[in-house]
Amino acid sequence: MNTSNDAALTMLREVAADGTASAPSAAAAASGNTARPATDTVLHLNGISKSFGENHVLRDVSLTVHKGETVCLLGPSGCGKSTLLRCVNWLEIPDAGTVHVSNRRMGVREGSSIKMSDAELARSRARIGMVFQHFALWPHLTVLQNVMEAPLHVLGRPRDEARADAERLLERVGLAGKMEAFPSRLSGGQKQRVGIARALAMKPDILLFDEPTSALDPMLVGEVLNVMHSLAQEGATMVIVTHEMEFARQVASRIVFMDAGQVIESAPPEQFFGAPQTPRARQFLARFRSPHQPFDDTAGDAPKLL
Repeated sequence: MNTSNDAALTMLREVAADGTASAPSAAAAASGNTARPATDTVLHLNGISKSFGENHVLRDVSLTVHKGETVCLLGPSGCGKSTLLRCVNWLEIPDAGTVHVSNRRMGVREGSSIKMSDAELARSRARIGMVFQHFALWPHLTVLQNVMEAPLHVLGRPRDEARADAERLLERVGLAGKMEAFPSRLSGGQKQRVGIARALAMKPDILLFDEPTSALDPMLVGEVLNVMHSLAQEGATMVIVTHEMEFARQVASRIVFMDAGQVIESAPPEQFFGAPQTPRARQFLARFRSPHQPFDDTAGDAPKLL
């Protein structure tokens, strides 16, 4: 079973069932403040814990992301990075802690302990763009239709407007010539760029990327990283789970290093890669030491975004 595909389709179907959506930098350290986040804060996590049976995947994780930041989550496999992203959009419900997106609480009605209805949760999720490892495209829809689907059925946008926006976004990610193609005719890198365009079509407040290049052939990684690099330069607010160290070094506003379900270190990339402060971070980076090679933003066939 492809859980990434199932999760993506479930999110869009839940939002579509409701038929509406609410209208929607300096690096910040991880925060334990339980107060409502500041107005320039896009994402605020406080004390997030999550277990699966006896497996404690997240342990009291707090994190704040401000508008325009690109935060890269690094850490060994299985340390809780992907689970943390899934807790942000409530694909996984935290056992403890709070999530605020654009100053609105996820999962629970503001000022109460009453759980959100499915419709309320769907409206909250509409503010979050999620790009999965395994693309999660509808195989029976063309590339253009995949990008138009959520704006049409979630935001209720007129078809002509949704189409024009989808065409513009596909041109931005270098796929103007693939609009009428079906996903089965695309390379992995092209599919992931469709996924990015689809997320952008919802005009989200924040973009979450869950290892967006892990399922790609190494020759196709550059074209996806190039699009993400351009988004960072444009000031998009992003949280990226990645194992691409050089990419993280060059695009991140801040590196958040996780291990064993905890945030171990949070620092600007030049500090984290040049002088990590904790033994676990130093041990992790030692596995990736190699001669410095700048990120090649001309790799692949995706153009820089305008």
